Amino acid sequence: MPALRAGATLVGMTIKARVHDGRFVVDEPTSLPEGTEIELLPLDPGDWLNDSDRAALHAALGESGADIAAGRLVEAADVLKGLRSR
Repeated sequence: MPALRAGATLVGMTIKARVHDGRFVVDEPTSLPEGTEIELLPLDPGDWLNDSDRAALHAALGESGADIAAGRLVEAADVLKGLRSR
């Protein structure tokens, strides 16, 4: 297996672990190279937004609400058709 670069993302790989005495225990073998560090994320992480991202989300939602109220709508099918034609 080729070496992984720092910050690489392993797409489609799931490693299951359980907590025992405050530590993660992995009961499955893996083909990752020795010493590979992984980041564990909970299956239901809840809200990962920081304050800046949350403010941007709320601003975008507010703008969306204003667009809806003003009748500035685009059908999803039209958006997808436009994206496919590119």
